[in-house]
Amino acid sequence: MALQKHEVWQRGSLPLVPLLLQPVAHALLQAREEVAELMQHFPSILLWVCPAGKASTGFHLQHLSGVIDRVFTYARNEPLNCYQFEELAAEGKNLKPTTTAELINRFNRQIDQALEQIKNTDEKTLTEYRPIGRAGLPSTVIGLLFHAAEHTMRHVGQLMVTVAVVKKYPLLFEGDK
Repeated sequence: MALQKHEVWQRGSLPLVPLLLQPVAHALLQAREEVAELMQHFPSILLWVCPAGKASTGFHLQHLSGVIDRVFTYARNEPLNCYQFEELAAEGKNLKPTTTAELINRFNRQIDQALEQIKNTDEKTLTEYRPIGRAGLPSTVIGLLFHAAEHTMRHVGQLMVTVAVVKKYPLLFEGDK
């Protein structure tokens, strides 16, 4: 039996990442690895299948990128821009033909941007107040960054189930595409 690769958090500290933000970076990198492995050879034609009326693989991939982008924007104390609102409205919709590879590449770019922001986050700012959305709901820098990590991993788990069902029973969902 081959040795299993250790999860990201078990491989030690990441260079240039503040100590208090190591778990956030570990979770995002773990998500990237799991999504890459999970989505190998996933046919683009199945991206928008909604098994049992639930979210599609395409939605989860869009949402993974979008939520990281939006939450990290709030952590920088910036409002969302028009493009981010357009992307949010488009989640779950195949408004333009897209491929599995395009959605994975977008997710990977978002992880890279998030890691850069984490590396440049001063630990002294972690408890600073950050408003969320138009309502200005209360949070902190660390609260937002942690939420981005846990929300990402939650959707990776959902993605795992969706992909497994859709790949195993593609003919059941012929009318869902």
